[in-house]
Amino acid sequence: MRTTLSQKVMCVVVPAVVIAGVAIAVASAAGITAIKVSSALGSKIVVTANGLTLYHDAAEKKGSIACAGACAKVWLPLLAGARVKLKAGPGLNAAKLGTIKRPDGSLQITYNGLALYRYASDKAAGQTKGQGLKGTWFAVTPAGAVTKASPAGSTAGGTSSGGSASSGGTSSGGATTGPLPTVTCDPNVVVTDPNNPCYNTAH
Repeated sequence: MRTTLSQKVMCVVVPAVVIAGVAIAVASAAGITAIKVSSALGSKIVVTANGLTLYHDAAEKKGSIACAGACAKVWLPLLAGARVKLKAGPGLNAAKLGTIKRPDGSLQITYNGLALYRYASDKAAGQTKGQGLKGTWFAVTPAGAVTKASPAGSTAGGTSSGGSASSGGTSSGGATTGPLPTVTCDPNVVVTDPNNPCYNTAH
């Protein structure tokens, strides 16, 4: 009797584990990683579903990963699980979406063959703090190329500090120094005071 009951319990429990395993697999397959288009740089660029700018290292060759280790802690790879479905938002070409295997075995999302990264200092949608850093990190366009457009608010040629200097003279503490008065020294008079303007003339 005990043996029969035990067998019945096993028959109930084992199928339950199998069903749970199937449910997990289905849930993973249903996962979606989406990217879309934003105008954060004044021109259309590729961003995550949450609006975070996606960058590519222009020095990184297609089909290879150069940013790993410490680099990947600053430039965060846009990763995709093995069963995750990639989705291109309006304005993007779904055929350009793909993945590339990173040195650690994980899969990184690519667009037109360009590996996509987020910049750790971009905390909110629309931020483009990583644009142009090191002269190689740039946002990606819907066409599948990098754009070197300048972030909003940047000034070409740099900014001036402390205002502009007046031509024809120098200033100190905000006051302009005028010409010194002319002093006529008598060569026959010996001046022993070094603070007297004629001291050097007499010696």
